[in-house]
Amino acid sequence: MKKRTESIMGMAFFGPALVLLTIFLFLPMILTLIFSFTDFFALNPGLTHFVGLDNYIQIFKDDVFSQAFFNTVKFVIIIVPLQGIGALVMALLINKVTHCKKYFKVAFFVPVVMSLAVVSTLWIQIYSPEGIMNAILSFFGIDAQPFINSASQALPSIAIMSAWQGMGYQMIIFLGGIQAINPALYEAAEMDHATPWQKFKDITLPELKPLCVFVLITITIGAFRMLVQPMVMTGGGPSNSTYTVVYDIYETGTVNWEIGLASTMAIVFAFFVMILTVIQTIATRKQKRNNWILTVVLLIVSLLFLFPVIWMLANSFKPDAAITADMNSMAAFIPPALNGNFFENYVSVLTNT
Repeated sequence: MKKRTESIMGMAFFGPALVLLTIFLFLPMILTLIFSFTDFFALNPGLTHFVGLDNYIQIFKDDVFSQAFFNTVKFVIIIVPLQGIGALVMALLINKVTHCKKYFKVAFFVPVVMSLAVVSTLWIQIYSPEGIMNAILSFFGIDAQPFINSASQALPSIAIMSAWQGMGYQMIIFLGGIQAINPALYEAAEMDHATPWQKFKDITLPELKPLCVFVLITITIGAFRMLVQPMVMTGGGPSNSTYTVVYDIYETGTVNWEIGLASTMAIVFAFFVMILTVIQTIATRKQKRNNWILTVVLLIVSLLFLFPVIWMLANSFKPDAAITADMNSMAAFIPPALNGNFFENYVSVLTNT
């Protein structure tokens, strides 16, 4: 009776949360997957048709999506080490000071609680030709830089601003981890006359490894979701140099109302981020050093090894004209939409006497 009462109480607390998760998380995820196989147009939903893999083939052929994907990966490569290492350095320095620790924590955390739209607007002024950044550069005799007005500088400039805005959050996490390390470890290192670098390399860094994994994954996922900064600061320009995948999904779904195509982009993007997160988790797991390297190498080799098989299987469902058209693109590895002619080649082979 007591266990039954506890179960009912547990469901009473868990039930509302489950309902909310179903409505606002699980159901949208399922609908996104379903819509990705349709040509659903929000302004005329009554004419929705099942199109199979056509949307997936279309986005892999889309130059704008390819550039947005490349821009997103480039942004992640810049911001992950910049924000992660910067947060760790700040945490180490704050841990060393004996005065004003609370002030430094608050000072470095303030940008985190500011709205990204507000921060982006602020940095537009900082990066302007007459802004403070160019004023500092001119003080040192350096010519004024275009920053967000240049196709080559816009994305790194946004990455620097984003790292500045988010670094304080990871700094607090690292600081908590550093303060939780057993002081006896450092005392033993002092007795062995260890240098500061040896203490950091052999004590601090290994003890912070779980936090480093968490910080690395959260920064990576957050960077892949970048939308507000380019929307406010550059509008995706100049020349689409700051146009990201999430921005492309937003434009496709809410401006062009092509929900089916936007859902396809979201599914492909989520799948890529999921794979990357799994690889990061495996690579940073506690095990023999070379195991994860061997796993990743074998994974890459196996995919390269299977490429001809995947290509052969995908093209076995296509007519000759489609094979020729897709020859020089990623669409060559994707089968066509499921229709009445999907198995035509197989039927032809089986019935050919």
